[in-house]
Parts: sequence; C-alpha cells; structure tokens
Amino acid sequence: MTSHGHDHDGDHSHLTETEARVRALESLLSAKGYIDSAAVDRIIQTYETKIGPRNGAHVVAKSWVEPEFEAWLRRDSSAAIHSLGYHSRQGEHIEAVFNSDEVHHLVVCTLCSCYPWSVLGLPPTWYKSPPFRSRAVIDPRGVLAEFGVTLDSETRVEVHDSTAEIRYLVIPQRPAGTEGYSMEQLADLVTRNAMIGTGLARAPQVAS
Repeated sequence: MTSHGHDHDGDHSHLTETEARVRALESLLSAKGYIDSAAVDRIIQTYETKIGPRNGAHVVAKSWVEPEFEAWLRRDSSAAIHSLGYHSRQGEHIEAVFNSDEVHHLVVCTLCSCYPWSVLGLPPTWYKSPPFRSRAVIDPRGVLAEFGVTLDSETRVEVHDSTAEIRYLVIPQRPAGTEGYSMEQLADLVTRNAMIGTGLARAPQVAS
C-alpha cells in the first residue's frame, strides 16, 4: 500500500455541511426503508455512464494512442488531465497509476469516499461501504476476485489510499486486438471499475 503521509483527521472530507447532512439523511431514509437503494444506484449509474466515467475513459484512451500524452500523464497527471478540461473541486490533484503485467493497482479511500469526480463522476455505493474500505487493504486479491478479477499469482497488487489531497486514476492495460481502433472505440472499452482497479478494460468481443 502506498503511503503519502496524509492525515485523515480533521477536515478529511470534501463535503460541505449541507452535503454531509444530505448523506446522513439518505443513510437514515435507506435504513428505515423509505427510499430504494436500487433507485439511488440507478441515479448514480447515470452519472457514472453519462457524466463522469466518460471523461476518465477519454483520458485512458488518449494515453493508449498518444505516447506524448501518456508520458505527460506519467510525469504530471494533474496537468495532463486538466488540459482536457477535466478539473473540479474533487479533481485538483490526481495521480494516474498504470497497470502492467507486473502490477495491478486498486484504489480505495479507507476512511470515507475521496474520489476523482471530475473524471469518474460520483462514487459507486460499494466504494463508500465499510466492508470494501477495510477489505481492500487487508485482502485485495479476495476483493478483486469478488469483482471477477483474477490475477496471475506473480502480478503484484498495489492498493492506493485516496485522500482529499490526492486522488487516483487507474490506467488499465489496453486490450489485445484493438490495433487500429479509434480513440472513441477504445474509450468504449474502458469501464468505471477498470479505472478504480476493480475491473479490467473490456475485450473487443465483450464490448461488441
């Protein structure tokens, strides 16, 4: 697990007082059965598929086809991402981490739900759940297996703890058989989970 010496005490959350109250109310209503968690998830999915993740997928696809952009992303992720217009209060400082045959990256926020909204939209419900936040650190391979990701035993798993100061974007490996694909076609292969590390980029035959 990487260490960036951050302090979760104090104002770790990016939430305003109003946002915190809304979340507390949502949790209470859900616990009492007054709102449908599935409906909430569908709303979140709208953000995930039509607002946020498309930005992240663009970043990933661009890094796959433009070596200069990939180098910039590795050197100064925030500047490279901001150059595309993807910046907001939750995306000031983003570090891109690149999957390879040797290492697979997994992102978690162990104490709350810090997340790069400007590139991934709203965080999924499971990202904020205590079981994911604790088990991703203790048993990352077990968590990945539950998401359907089984890695080679020699592939190292690195877990990154997202904070209010720095958030992470996983750059998945480009799927085989995508030579000649346009940037738009490649972006369609990039899922939200792949950019958190709980998934892989989709193979072309799966995406078609």
